Amino acid sequence: MRRRRAIVIVPIAVAGLVALACGAWSGGLRVNLTRSSPLGLWRIEPLERSAAAGDLVFICPPDSPTFRMARQRGYLGRGLCPGWFSPLIKTVVATHRQSVAVGSEVAIDGRPLAHSDVQPRDSAGRALTPFMGGQVPAGFLFVHSDFAGSYDSRYFGPVPASGLLGRARPLLTFEP
Repeated sequence: MRRRRAIVIVPIAVAGLVALACGAWSGGLRVNLTRSSPLGLWRIEPLERSAAAGDLVFICPPDSPTFRMARQRGYLGRGLCPGWFSPLIKTVVATHRQSVAVGSEVAIDGRPLAHSDVQPRDSAGRALTPFMGGQVPAGFLFVHSDFAGSYDSRYFGPVPASGLLGRARPLLTFEP
């Protein structure tokens, strides 16, 4: 009798958990386990306008050699973005026509960007190549994270705004 009950209860419980996870996913809930943003539960909310400097966003990186290398190095995980990348949680710091200079730190239109020191190596000692700088092209965003060691546009450059999923809203987070 117990075995029969378990045969019925276990699949129902598993189906319930899968339904709950699918509902949370379709409702825009995401769990962040990267060190580029606070760890925890986040929500993707619609952004009813073009992204602007200061917006904290979820954005899919493009499927490119740069991001495939980033995944191999462990900078990003697997997810449902093109190339099976996980979305990034970053702050937009420059948009179309803004000038970005990258040296020992980043400057946007000549103004230094706080917490933007450019590192020559990652935490495993592997070389990091900074973005060369230049003007942000139409349809692209320059994104940044204040967290030390973040892999962001100072290394990979502007990303297509077409990958924007929406505004990133922390729900239950804590600092790593």
